[in-house]
Amino acid sequence: MIYNTPPSALSPSRVAINQAYLVDEDAHLNTLLAALHLDQDQQARIEDVARELVVALRRIKTSKGGINALLQEYDLSSQEGVMLMCLAEALLRIPDAETADRLIRDKLSQAEWDTHLGKSSSFFVNASTWGLLLTGHLVQLAPEMVHNRASFFSRLVSRSGEPVIRLAIKRAMKIIGQQFVMGTSIDAAIRRSHESDNRLFRYSFDMLGEAALTAADAGKHFDSYLNAIHTLGRHASQDQDALFANPGISVKLSALHPRYEYAQSERVLTELPPRLLQLAQAAKQANINMTVDAEEADRLNLSLDIFERVLLDKSLAEWHGFGLAVQAYQKRAVFVIDYLNELSQRSGHRIPIRLVKGAYWDTEIKRAQEQGLPDYPVFTRKCATDTAYLACAQRILNCGSAFYPQFATHNAH
Repeated sequence: MIYNTPPSALSPSRVAINQAYLVDEDAHLNTLLAALHLDQDQQARIEDVARELVVALRRIKTSKGGINALLQEYDLSSQEGVMLMCLAEALLRIPDAETADRLIRDKLSQAEWDTHLGKSSSFFVNASTWGLLLTGHLVQLAPEMVHNRASFFSRLVSRSGEPVIRLAIKRAMKIIGQQFVMGTSIDAAIRRSHESDNRLFRYSFDMLGEAALTAADAGKHFDSYLNAIHTLGRHASQDQDALFANPGISVKLSALHPRYEYAQSERVLTELPPRLLQLAQAAKQANINMTVDAEEADRLNLSLDIFERVLLDKSLAEWHGFGLAVQAYQKRAVFVIDYLNELSQRSGHRIPIRLVKGAYWDTEIKRAQEQGLPDYPVFTRKCATDTAYLACAQRILNCGSAFYPQFATHNAH
């Protein structure tokens, strides 16, 4: 790669981030464990609060219907749960019946649905187990079918192209999809967030979609983000203390530039910060918070460069709503927090941090293997990621007013 101008010298905190890219997992994990200081009393209080929150949330949810019982039965640790989650999002994007048929036939024929029958105390779960395959009705199998359920389900799913079967499955997917997709437009999502118990929660809205492949794609995504910010602003309180009570928005940098990659860093650093700054200025005007989402590991340094440039712009002075997602499954996460703490002190901003575990694990592992790297940029074991998450959370809280902490995970446990 040839730069027109030499890259600027890195600060010690940025050097530490780079040095941890492929750090030995066991050695790094031992360092994180040594830094965790939780006595028995703290651990007990943490468990009590967590249990209290989960029980209260489940009480609210289960009082409104059986969908959460369904999601607990088909959790993401099961093959069927993963397929349901994939289908729930995928079918919402598929406009034609033929493609939907092919997807349903391919995915549902692989699942062992019968292993879930009778496993839940919820009638809704058991009815849905049958309903996903039998047009929404609870059907009593003949005795000869009971002993050979796997082949029966396989034959039934292979005929899922029939309109009535397709309609039943798509309806089931729509029910599940609504648990994760608030609406097909920002207006619909806001309306739904105001309904019933939904009003108890705070929201950060995101645009489902892929990265921009062309300049036209990037322009379209930029317009969608800007429209969403203006729409959220019309529903937001303008009280200065309401910045985080108001709903916010999450932005993917890969949606704002078609070549958001290290090999094009000089071009990206020229073209992308002004676009992100314009969105941040609009969010400041609307009195909402805006979070830059995390993406693949090889884009981290580029995203930190862009984030710093925008945060330090004078037009965002006195606004503390510009934040960043940090992925705990990356070995560099604790060092990213140290850098952001330093950036907070330097800029005078309180930076919102959303600590997540990370959503590209398979991709990171495969890329590292394809490139023949001696190690991985992410932890390879779930227990290591869990430990890193706790270490990052403690480090964030120890930084006091430097951050507005937010904790997110797909793992309810």
